[in-house]
Amino acid sequence: MANENTPKVGALGTLTNGFVKENPVLRLVLGTCPTLAVSTSMVSAIGMGIATIMVLILSNTIISLFKRIIPSKVRIPAYIVVISSMVTVVSMLVKAFVPVIYEALGVYLPLITVNCIILGRAESFASKNSVILSALDGLGMGIGFLAALFSISFLREFVGSGTLLNNFTSLVPFLGENALGGFNGLDVASFFAQNTNLEPVKLLILPAGGFLIYGFIMALVNRMNHKKGKPSVTMGCEGCNACEKEAK
Repeated sequence: MANENTPKVGALGTLTNGFVKENPVLRLVLGTCPTLAVSTSMVSAIGMGIATIMVLILSNTIISLFKRIIPSKVRIPAYIVVISSMVTVVSMLVKAFVPVIYEALGVYLPLITVNCIILGRAESFASKNSVILSALDGLGMGIGFLAALFSISFLREFVGSGTLLNNFTSLVPFLGENALGGFNGLDVASFFAQNTNLEPVKLLILPAGGFLIYGFIMALVNRMNHKKGKPSVTMGCEGCNACEKEAK
């Protein structure tokens, strides 16, 4: 995502780049559709985040491994074939081991194939860097995506539904229902109902509420970056010079 004059970063920089500096959701504004769709529940958000991390690592690794033999003219179709294959593998694993999450994510799990985060990293990073760095980039960007999903879903579920980590055991079915002391989420709405007159704000689990929370967190990240002298959010691929390089 940097121009030719930008110094190269090492393995640690590549890994941490997606956490905040180029967070795919909060800084590059990518993957907005799945972010808003699955962030009504923390469990669904975590499931989507982990699945995306797996796809990012696998697709980045394979694309970097074969970058020299993929013809330039068909690289995008080739990337999509690789990504869709990895999504199929991950979907099968999710369906086999965490079927509740598979049902909760629904169509958004196979739609990871067209998530612009995945294709964007394949084109801008994996196709130009080593296998190890590409895998680290996929892991870092995936963690950044998961962190953004977690933050948004925390506020939406807590304020909008009055729960936290509801149906948590569906994430770890292999541990059994009695694992972690039988913890299966918190019902904070009941607590507030007994002690105050506060009730969940249902608006926040609706699409409009998702945009409100998303905008609020993005504004907070922008504010933090302004204090550090960094630029505001870079919309989509505007910060990527890949197309300009090809034109030259």
